[in-house]
Amino acid sequence: MANDKDSISNLRTESSKTDKRKQSLYFPESMLQEIKEEAARLDRSLSWVVQRAWKISRLEIKKLPSVNEVDGGEDDDEG
Repeated sequence: MANDKDSISNLRTESSKTDKRKQSLYFPESMLQEIKEEAARLDRSLSWVVQRAWKISRLEIKKLPSVNEVDGGEDDDEG
């Protein structure tokens, strides 16, 4: 039975690149409108536009400091 479980786990890992599970993402209304306009201009889906945006920007996003790396405790939650 362990082999079956391992096989399923490996299959999920291998297929994660094409995983089409539904996800909910929330955008400010103005940003969503811009994405919709670009999708229409490009004759592509909203999903395609967001995926391309991620691929183009991910290296820049990885340069951002994590919450634990920020000095000074100037979080938006603190007042």
